[in-house]
Amino acid sequence: MPPLIDARRPPAPSFEAPRAGFPQAIMVLSSVQTGALADLLRDSGASASGGVVVDLDLTFVGQIVLFFLLFLALKPILFDPMVKLFEERERRIGGAKDDARKLYADADEKMARYEEEVLVVKRQAGEERDRIRQEGLRKEQQILAQVRKDTNDMVDQGRERIAKEREALRTELRVTSQQLARDIASRVIGREVQS
Repeated sequence: MPPLIDARRPPAPSFEAPRAGFPQAIMVLSSVQTGALADLLRDSGASASGGVVVDLDLTFVGQIVLFFLLFLALKPILFDPMVKLFEERERRIGGAKDDARKLYADADEKMARYEEEVLVVKRQAGEERDRIRQEGLRKEQQILAQVRKDTNDMVDQGRERIAKEREALRTELRVTSQQLARDIASRVIGREVQS
């Protein structure tokens, strides 16, 4: 089926240059009618403000068929590998995100356990410190009590020894004083005094 041709417009000039060379191609291009160009510009302005004229013919169907054939040919060669590549990338990114989420969750869990253990250790250390302090105070009290007892025992022993020495000195002093008194009396009287 030949393409539909608009009767109002002259046929578009052919831009195929004869194989003779570049100057002849320029001559063909310069032979475009100015009226046809003006009509083309006027029609494009009208289509912009009004409607679009679409010619549905066999070329359109051919283009659709070629598009689907090209799609079917490129699907296993290009599209499927690209889709697999994108899916793999998404899977890896998603996997990395999931791994990161798991790592963050594990880190948060470990941090919570660590903080809990630190609190337990601090509490145990406080209890141990208090226990050691109480034990130290108890030992200090025992040592002080022992020192007081030893000191009191030494003082008591010293008092007893002093009391014994005093008694011994008194006894000795009595004997000596009697002897001394006899000697003094003997000297004063001039003769020996007997008791």
